[in-house]
Amino acid sequence: MQADLILIRFIFVAILVVAGFLLHPVPGPRYVSALAGAIIAGAIILFEMRIQRASLKTLIGAAFGSLLGIIGAYLIGSLVGSMESPAVSPHAKSFLMLVLVFPMAYIGLIVGAAKGDYLDLSALGGIFSDKATRRDMKILDTSVIIDGRIADVAEAGFLSGTIIVPQFILRELQQVADSPDSSKRQRGRRGLDMLNRLQSNPALDIQVVDTDYPAVREVDLKLLELSKHLDAVVVTNDFNLNKVAQLHGVSVLNINELANALKPVVLPGEAMRVFILKEGKEYNQGVAYLDDGTMVVVDNARKMIGKNADITVTSVLQTTAGKMIFGKLYEESAENSGIHTTDARQINGGTRRPYRDSRAPAAAAPREQQ
Repeated sequence: MQADLILIRFIFVAILVVAGFLLHPVPGPRYVSALAGAIIAGAIILFEMRIQRASLKTLIGAAFGSLLGIIGAYLIGSLVGSMESPAVSPHAKSFLMLVLVFPMAYIGLIVGAAKGDYLDLSALGGIFSDKATRRDMKILDTSVIIDGRIADVAEAGFLSGTIIVPQFILRELQQVADSPDSSKRQRGRRGLDMLNRLQSNPALDIQVVDTDYPAVREVDLKLLELSKHLDAVVVTNDFNLNKVAQLHGVSVLNINELANALKPVVLPGEAMRVFILKEGKEYNQGVAYLDDGTMVVVDNARKMIGKNADITVTSVLQTTAGKMIFGKLYEESAENSGIHTTDARQINGGTRRPYRDSRAPAAAAPREQQ
């Protein structure tokens, strides 16, 4: 799209340059006329580039304001021109008309553009409203298809609009599914199964588009170009693609950010029951996982590996990779607070509820990040 626009601008400049050279409107050598045509074409292109950034309300306000200014200048000029006075020459009348038209048109343009944001385009029945014609489209990335959680989000009813699957994404999935590496082959087949699952959902509008950009080699850049062309949102869980899309001004829905936002809030002092799965990095630590994959690091829990343990949360660390919970065994927490273990259980028995009850390692294992 950008290459086509550059080509159209080049043709426009060439036409004005050739017209200036052949028609020769400026006295002197013909190249002066050609140069004048190039300058005019450049000024028009700069104006076009600036006006593209304006909103629809600003454009309508500017056009309406300049039109009122020209009409007002014409009426005043007609009134002045109808006056018969030998002291005013025809050249003076023409100059007066020019002085009236340009300032009033300029003032109307500026004032109309400044006040255009106050226009209510919905009163026109949505004819000029860009919100009425803009479609809600989302483009799926390869990583989010393989991840599979997008199918769960869609089945829960939280995914609306038109779901776009580009043909080059399907080709990449097929290449991964045909890979000689068994791990990649399994991931690719899982992605194809997730696409079939999405297509079988009657509440979704799935469309496969053939739009491609042969000049762009990387799939991520093709995805961004397609999102710009369709004014669509990219759905991904790729951290790097998320950052690059923000630099290009493309809206992104990150499934990992959604998952982190939906994780329950855990405050220091809360109690929970977890399954100690393995040894931690530090001495005598144990590591457990909640059902949503959140890592729980428990002090002095190495002896509890392979067992359920009641713990008390001491702190919560939020990182870009996710959330980590630190805690200690509930018995140690009760002893440090000066309460015997039996008394602590009696005091909290009626009110304390375990946050998670991981009774098997399979239930506590973290979800594999795609």
